Amino acid sequence: MKKNLLFSFLLTTALLCSLLSFSQRDKFVYAVTDLEQSGSGWNALRRLNLSTGEYTDVLLNGTNAQSIAFDANSKAAIDTKIADPKFGNYMLTPFNTGVAAIAFDSRRNRLYYTPMFIDQLRYIDLNTMKLYYVTGQNFSSLGSMHGDEGKAITRMVITPEGEGYAITNDGNNFIHFNTTGKKIKVESLGGLMDDPSNTNVSIHNRCGGYGGDMIAADDGSLYIVSAQNYLFKIEADSRIAKSLGRINGLPADFTTNGVAVDDENRLVLSSAVSVQGWYTVDIRDLKANPVPTPKGVYRSSDLANSNVLKTGKKTLSNDILKPVEIIGSNKVQVYPNPVRDNVITVQFKDLTPGNYSLELTDILGRQVMQKKIGIGGEQQTEKININPNAARGIYLVKLRDQESKEVFLQKVVVQ
Repeated sequence: MKKNLLFSFLLTTALLCSLLSFSQRDKFVYAVTDLEQSGSGWNALRRLNLSTGEYTDVLLNGTNAQSIAFDANSKAAIDTKIADPKFGNYMLTPFNTGVAAIAFDSRRNRLYYTPMFIDQLRYIDLNTMKLYYVTGQNFSSLGSMHGDEGKAITRMVITPEGEGYAITNDGNNFIHFNTTGKKIKVESLGGLMDDPSNTNVSIHNRCGGYGGDMIAADDGSLYIVSAQNYLFKIEADSRIAKSLGRINGLPADFTTNGVAVDDENRLVLSSAVSVQGWYTVDIRDLKANPVPTPKGVYRSSDLANSNVLKTGKKTLSNDILKPVEIIGSNKVQVYPNPVRDNVITVQFKDLTPGNYSLELTDILGRQVMQKKIGIGGEQQTEKININPNAARGIYLVKLRDQESKEVFLQKVVVQ
């Protein structure tokens, strides 16, 4: 019992520390810019201090043909001189064809990105500034992307749980990739669908839904600001995109190309076209206000930090914080963890025979599955099948006895 109570205390402490860490807000953004302040290329990585409005020097020169890249899974050096029919040695320079989609993984201090017309996921290890490319699998699997702006990926984000999402310009390919496992896995979730209320603008329309950038919110949803300055809310489970209106107060030539969230819960917008400045936006009124940049601005094709938009709708299940008596591993086992093929196996060993309720809930306490089972065998197993379209992230496997007493709880990560 003392061992179980100690484990419960450590679990609760770890979760509280995780929540405290989550509450801290970045006061910076990573930005893709040109090497020169007067330029309009998308080939250099910098950081902008949101408090001072000042940029760092170039952190990564994306045009450097001497860059060495490594395989993201094997970590072995790769041959970057692979010939491409149109772009030649497209792997020779990290930001070849320009970059308009980056996402910050604060857990591992990585910056994920994909070149505009090269169908490959890549990341920068910000601790070492080494480059890693995901080989052996395409990012969108849409075939040739040369000159096809609809297939280009310009929106990307990583949630606090480490789940990556990306969306093509035309909204027809919603992509998920994991960042928490040993091997990076990429999968298509299908296309986005317009909410019935989207009568004046479509997520698929070049004049309304193309381009821009994407952020994550604390209620599990995603938000896109398109290049035409329209705000959409995306429900990851249903893939439905709902238009929330158009941002006002921006210069006439301002196209939103980068979006992040600042430490005051405002959207930060950058443009790859306008040189008049960057802007912040409160989603409650969609009114833009200029960001002070005393030394001027760089045109920027994309932004990223780890802040999520606080919506006030997130509720934390009491099951996360309360001490729970955990049955030892010699009684109940849950595997695999993380889950990659949408199937969880729960194995019971020498558990007291009787009727039990097996449940699966998400991190907010919403029940995903419930199954009544009778346990009588010494090596009995039960399968939990997860809908392939369900959101990736953290789930809880629970077991209750016939008196509804919770006798087992374990977190699993669905990738």
